[in-house]
Formats: sequence, structure tokens, C-alpha cells
Amino acid sequence: MTKLGKIKGNVGNKLSRLDLQQIPKNDNPNDDRRPKVIKCFITLAFFNIMDGDMMGNKLLKLGLTLMLFLVVSIGTLGIAKPAIAQDNSVNYTYSELRNEDLSHRDFSGGVFAAADVRGSNFEGSDLSNSILTKAIFTDTNLSGVDLTNSFMDRVDLSNSNLSNAILQDIIATSTNFYNTDITGADFSGAIIDRYQTYVLCQRAAGVNPVTGVSTRYSLGCQ
Repeated sequence: MTKLGKIKGNVGNKLSRLDLQQIPKNDNPNDDRRPKVIKCFITLAFFNIMDGDMMGNKLLKLGLTLMLFLVVSIGTLGIAKPAIAQDNSVNYTYSELRNEDLSHRDFSGGVFAAADVRGSNFEGSDLSNSILTKAIFTDTNLSGVDLTNSFMDRVDLSNSNLSNAILQDIIATSTNFYNTDITGADFSGAIIDRYQTYVLCQRAAGVNPVTGVSTRYSLGCQ
């Protein structure tokens, strides 16, 4: 038997010991027998082709078919979970989420850098510890939103509703608050440009229903 024939025989023996019927359908994500089957099929196909065996082409096709099945089954059975099921761990950078209903959701720790969410409804959602750098939040409903500890520099919040929102310890340098409703919003510990703070104080009013802190006091208005 040639050296090539011995290698083919070894690969074939390995394949015969991997019972396809006994491989679970990804109930255990740590199970790696299915990739081994695919690897054996493709390896065996390669050596058959080199040996001038037309069966190699059939084995190669079967191996590729199994590979496609593996990818589809992983997606179908939830190993790769859809973005909507992981609101607080998905990166929405550069996403377009215009006019969406995103109210009462948990986006804590999420990333919305440079995202376009204009016209969307985030009412009552948790956006604490999130990153909103350069995001477009114009005409957005952020009423009652928790933005505590969020990094929101250079964000456009013009014409948005921030009433009763909690913005404690945010970093909002170069952020635009033009014509934003901040009634009852709590800005305690927030880092905001001096001019923007001055503008916000011109219309600051109300007391946050959760923290009990007045908007004017949280901004340090005179």
C-alpha cells in the first residue's frame, strides 16, 4: 500500500468511528464532533482527488454540504443570538434606527456611537453606562430614560424630550441641547460645556420623580 493510500485509510477509519446519528444537534455548544466529521470528509476528498479518484469530488461536495448545514443549524438553534435579544450587549455603531419604538428596553452598556436614531422612542429605557459618541438623537423621545455614567460627547440632542431623564455623571462635551425639553431631568455630576449649561439653565425646571433632585440644582444654575 502506498503512503498516500495509508493516509487515506487512516482518515477513513476516523470517519467511520464518528457516528453521525449520535452527534447532537448543537444542544451542547462545546461538542466538536460535527466539525471533525466535516474535516475528515474534506481531507479524504483531497487525497482521493490527488490519487485520481473521482469519488473525491463527491466526498468534497458532501463535506461542503455538511459545512453549510453546520453554519445554518448554529444560526437556527440560537448559538448566534439575534441582536434584538441582546439589547444591552450589541454594538449599534453607525446603525440607522430612525423612528423606531425602543421604549422600556434594557440598553445598559450598549454602544450607539455615530448611530442615527432620530425620531425614535426610548421612553423609560435604560441607557446607563452606554457610549453615544457622535450619535444623532434629534427629535427623539428620551423621557424617563436612565443615562447615568454614559459617555455622550458630540451628540446631537436638539428638539428632543429629556423630561424626567436621569443624566447623572454623564460626559457630554460638545453635545448639542438646542431646544431640548429638560423638565425634571437630573444632571447631577454631569460634565457639560459651560455655554450649554448656561443655555440649559434658561429653561431648567421641575424635579426628577426618581432622584428627587431639581433640574436647576443639578445643573448648578444661579
